[in-house]
Amino acid sequence: MLNLDTNIIIAGLNDELTKREFELLDDESIAISDIVLWEISKLIQRKRIVFDIESAAFKRLLPRLTVFPITLEIALQSTKLDFHSDPADEIIAATSIVERIPLLTRDRKILKSGIVPLAT
Repeated sequence: MLNLDTNIIIAGLNDELTKREFELLDDESIAISDIVLWEISKLIQRKRIVFDIESAAFKRLLPRLTVFPITLEIALQSTKLDFHSDPADEIIAATSIVERIPLLTRDRKILKSGIVPLAT
């Protein structure tokens, strides 16, 4: 199982995954933190991305995802990271730590972390 950062979900829906990202996702079950859904909605609202969150493609993707809720353990872990970022990225990274699943991300701050399990 892989935990996907928001940037990977968006890249996948726009057919913009790198060859390596595509290989990592091939035949893997996928998960997201529930805050990814909020983050996508906010990016649309702020017109930072053009995407129809109610599209057929997104609705086909949702049942394939395990969506992890923000638990107390994840919230606490987000305050113990070895990097500082926006709260959504911290929750996403903490989800990978708590759930013990690698995170697939393009975020440079997270990629430099020594404690977040990363998909490589």
